Amino acid sequence: MDKEVDGILVAAHELKAPLALLRQLALSLDNIDAPNEHIRSEMVRVSERAIKQVNDLAKIRRLEDGLFEMEPVAVRAVCDEVARELSYLFDYNRRYLFIKYSNRERLVTANRDLLYSVVYNFLLNAMHYSGEQTRSELLVQDYSDKVKISVRDFGPSLPVDVWREMKRGFIEKPTSIAMRPGSSGLGLYIASKFSRYMNANVGAVRHRDGTSFYVELPVSKQASLFI
Repeated sequence: MDKEVDGILVAAHELKAPLALLRQLALSLDNIDAPNEHIRSEMVRVSERAIKQVNDLAKIRRLEDGLFEMEPVAVRAVCDEVARELSYLFDYNRRYLFIKYSNRERLVTANRDLLYSVVYNFLLNAMHYSGEQTRSELLVQDYSDKVKISVRDFGPSLPVDVWREMKRGFIEKPTSIAMRPGSSGLGLYIASKFSRYMNANVGAVRHRDGTSFYVELPVSKQASLFI
């Protein structure tokens, strides 16, 4: 692993303890009024999202150990769960999430936790870069012998260099993304790493009014009780 990237992962791991402490301190506040209760809730949610990214970065360091087993995964169930987790964030920021499932194949071969993180990071990215009162789209469809999950936003266009890295199938390291302020590309870095581990195709499509990020997963033919 690249030394610079490994340093980023180590630094992120060191942040987990203070983030967990911040969350605990926010939860421990008592006898606060309604406006401050709202602030406390946001503190808890922001710290939880940051901890999730730290945990994802820790998983990247463990990918080489092959500890994440591949199995039949109900793709719609994963997307529904991610959408529920992030629904409050879309509502709070006056964004609208449109979801459309047209896939007949219900099971893919993947690792459920890693796939969850891929969809989560794509949706979080879309939420940040769509303007107020605009929508993001989560689409799941059959694509050849795969199932394709796409997340479309209507924000600034993705820079060509980042698009080329996504077209290649992975991002080497987190980088800032021009025209998308506040982004380190961390979510896309995590999504590309996890997708590559699952032997899934990952990429991006540049539109005149935004970007679509997608992952294509092989169909699982195994029977499952969870369909």
